[in-house]
Amino acid sequence: MSPRAPVSPLRRLLKYCKRLLIALLVLLTVLALPIANNELMCRNSTKSVAYTPVLSDPEKQRDENRTYLTYPEWHIVHVYDDYAFTIGQGNPHDYNFLAPIKDYWVSLCSLSQRAEPGKAPLLDTKAMVYTIGVSFTLELLLKAFYEESIGRVFTLIRGDQLSALDESSAVQAAAYAKFLQQAPWYQWDFSADLDTIRTSSAGELRDSERSFALGVEFSAKAKYAALIGQAVASTGFDKLVLHTVVKDISSAELQQIEGIKIIAKEGLFVEIETPRYRAFTLIAKAIAQRGGNFVEIAGNDDIMLTALSGNKTEADSIMSYQRQGYADYRHLITQKVADLSDNLRRAEANNTLLIEHIHDY
Repeated sequence: MSPRAPVSPLRRLLKYCKRLLIALLVLLTVLALPIANNELMCRNSTKSVAYTPVLSDPEKQRDENRTYLTYPEWHIVHVYDDYAFTIGQGNPHDYNFLAPIKDYWVSLCSLSQRAEPGKAPLLDTKAMVYTIGVSFTLELLLKAFYEESIGRVFTLIRGDQLSALDESSAVQAAAYAKFLQQAPWYQWDFSADLDTIRTSSAGELRDSERSFALGVEFSAKAKYAALIGQAVASTGFDKLVLHTVVKDISSAELQQIEGIKIIAKEGLFVEIETPRYRAFTLIAKAIAQRGGNFVEIAGNDDIMLTALSGNKTEADSIMSYQRQGYADYRHLITQKVADLSDNLRRAEANNTLLIEHIHDY
């Protein structure tokens, strides 16, 4: 039997390139499937309900569909909070990285079915949601692969006692999760995190492994954040204020609430300007506590909020899922703007449903 001819280096290289290409195509297919599913299976075919805004100035109006499609970004914020809570109690591999990926795309499908067609073009918003969804999916898949293999091995070698970088990374994760409540992720100083890695290491084997893993992650995010920041600066920043019409509350009481600027008063209605994001949720709760009621927000009569409770489902929820690390459930709830204050007061009174975030537009 004649010996097999040796494989040339060129053929070996071509073989590896072919395998790499196949793996890349499989990965791209996996990342594209949720987008295809959302476009084909998650459309809303119902007719839009006509509504005439009190705020007639288009500059003060915002697309109502964005109350639904801002959630995917906040889903990622919530995931970082859940992850920070988990590693504050244990190890990164204790976190189920695949569950939040599933919840991201399932929630997006439910929200896309709720978004009203014809109210405003959704192309730009969906493109953004798809882009961050793919980035989020890829990031968590890579973290899952690493933490469930190399990371887990090094925790076994380390033992039950957390290393210095285990503890400092948990602190960093908690600070980052809190930062995301009011500011975009690309404004975070990842370079400072890299400095913290160098100064916090105690020289243990686990610290060396964490230095490598976190160093790669923070370096990549620092470069990506710089690119995103430049892109946002070139296209223009989103408005950071919101115009809302309220009633049943005096101007004097409104002025006592931090962040509110009174714009106009006409009859029983008062137009106010407020910050968006987390600050708006706190302001809305303060208005409701003082007996005020909402007429419309940014020219819209529908809004979505997230709430936390020990129940698996809540009334009017689009979707509910359990938070990792916490013993409760998050609910995506839709309602009329006119009912918002009553529901805020009811939630505060029964103390079983915590209003987490009101999704503005």
